[in-house]
Amino acid sequence: MASTNDLKNGMTLTIDGQLWTVVDFQHVKPGKGPAFVRTKLRSVLSGKVVDRTFNAGIKIDIAILEKRDMQFLYKDGEDFVFMDTATYDQMTISAITVGDSANYMLENTDAVVAIHEGNPLYIELPASVELKITYTEPGMQGDRSSAGSKPATVETGIEVAVPLFIKQDEKILVDTRTGAYLGRA
Repeated sequence: MASTNDLKNGMTLTIDGQLWTVVDFQHVKPGKGPAFVRTKLRSVLSGKVVDRTFNAGIKIDIAILEKRDMQFLYKDGEDFVFMDTATYDQMTISAITVGDSANYMLENTDAVVAIHEGNPLYIELPASVELKITYTEPGMQGDRSSAGSKPATVETGIEVAVPLFIKQDEKILVDTRTGAYLGRA
């Protein structure tokens, strides 16, 4: 238990039996009336963002999330198998929990898995990953980086917009948050 005065960005709370992460908070002391805390909370499971106001000083439940460094080993049907890099224990995580992170994961990709009471909640990948282009149209003489972009399919199967001068079988860096091309690897 903690007070609303102890809130910090990134803190995970249990409210009405659900887990919420504090995205933003603001202590408000109006000229008349009691102080309150205005927060913006993101649901850990659905990603939905809501605004919620609390009276200042009330008690709230803080959820303890364990973040473990893990390595993606292989896909088992619809599920993904990860290995804890410290204990070498394996954990099977559903495709729903992995979500869009699956588009950027190759075997042996390192990730951080957030776990609450033994249940994996979500996967955090590095900001960028190195992927090989499996197919793209060939570039023409004179193609430059400022001339535009073309679609390229990478080894995980997703399509990324790349500059015209990028060729098939090149390795590129892809932003895992937006899916954007960052540069050659």
